[in-house]
Amino acid sequence: MRHNGPMRLLFALAFVAASAAAQQPDVIYVPTPQDVVDEMLKLGRVGKGDILYDLGSGDGRIPVTAAKRFGIRAYGIDIDPQRIQEANENAKKNGVTSLVQFRQEDLFKSKFADATVVTLYLLPDLNVKLRPRLLAELKPGTRIVSHQFDMGTWKPDRKVELNGRTIYLWTIPQRKSPPQ
Repeated sequence: MRHNGPMRLLFALAFVAASAAAQQPDVIYVPTPQDVVDEMLKLGRVGKGDILYDLGSGDGRIPVTAAKRFGIRAYGIDIDPQRIQEANENAKKNGVTSLVQFRQEDLFKSKFADATVVTLYLLPDLNVKLRPRLLAELKPGTRIVSHQFDMGTWKPDRKVELNGRTIYLWTIPQRKSPPQ
């Protein structure tokens, strides 16, 4: 079947619209205040040798701050191309483009198993949905720090209140050996 010009255009627009709809963020962008970023990095004991992944990284302030302060490799993953652009500009402005990388990806499909620290500012249901991947794929000892929202029934190692905001810390536990 042969399509005329207007039909081709209609199909092309429908394809573009469907592709765009598939890449919409699950949360609205709300920046983490800098004092909360600083406390998240402190609570997560971020330091030399760490590899930090910020899932839902927004304007990149957590990876940029970690790279600038500790000289570590840091990655931001966000589905919104506008946020990725802002994050790259933020990294450039702060002189850390050699240490920081931002990826426009769906955080539920992206790879971050080499992380030693993972930071989040997602909604509670997204944290709970992400929890099985974190527990299965991250190495024991990896720290997870969440701004404002918990992980359901997984109790945090620590919980800090800062200016009306809550920050949670979990550590990936040692895996149990199967019985002999």
